[in-house]
Amino acid sequence: MKLRREIALFAVGGAIGFVVDAGVVQALVSLADWNPYLARVLSFLCAASVTWWWNRRHTFAHRRSGRSAGSEWLHWMGLMGFGALVNYGIYVVALLEFPLTHRWPALAVAAGSAVASAANFASARAMLFRHPESHM
Repeated sequence: MKLRREIALFAVGGAIGFVVDAGVVQALVSLADWNPYLARVLSFLCAASVTWWWNRRHTFAHRRSGRSAGSEWLHWMGLMGFGALVNYGIYVVALLEFPLTHRWPALAVAAGSAVASAANFASARAMLFRHPESHM
């Protein structure tokens, strides 16, 4: 599959993940009165799980990790850890610097997600879904 198509599909998965991430964090903060820092941990886990599923089924459907689904999910979560650190760091800075983000943490999620997406794509493609299927 062409790299451009993979990037486009990864972006779609990222958009889906953003909706899950921002939706969960916003709901937890606004409706359940959670701390925005703690809420972000749960929202990230939900979003990363959704993006793993999307990318496994669509973006990298023509590639294989050589792992069981459970092992692949754990590897995905580990790889996304670097992106998560970048993402969360930007989220925290936004919360500290922009008081509006305490009421609307989805804005801080967007900033972190935008920056971390390139690192996440590169690590997923190079380290997890690195084996293209061969068509004999």
